[in-house]
Amino acid sequence: QVQLVESGGGLVQPGGSLRLSCAASGSIFSINYMAWYRQAPGNQRELVAGITRGGSTNYADSVKGRFTISRDNVKNTVYLQMNSLKPEDTAVYYCNADYKATEWGGMYRYWGQGTQVTVSS
Repeated sequence: QVQLVESGGGLVQPGGSLRLSCAASGSIFSINYMAWYRQAPGNQRELVAGITRGGSTNYADSVKGRFTISRDNVKNTVYLQMNSLKPEDTAVYYCNADYKATEWGGMYRYWGQGTQVTVSS
């Protein structure tokens, strides 16, 4: 079994910062791509940022220059540093991981349960 546990969400004022963490544990041989998605009420889930095992990153245009994704491959943890937050960043943030349970097995995608981020004065 695999678990992804997110933390760090909360209420913050516009212009503030939050740091999200997502720790993967369980039957994991290796993790390739890790990413953060978000979903606001009435909207589809959208990619916020992603990072490969080697550290290559990609971002949604709406968060470039404000959010930074990073990861610790030893701890199987991905982080999302969010600065200059705006009310439109309000959403439930989900992490996911593309992982292999064994060296010769297939790649699977697993999702966390989500953490609420609310940007409001």
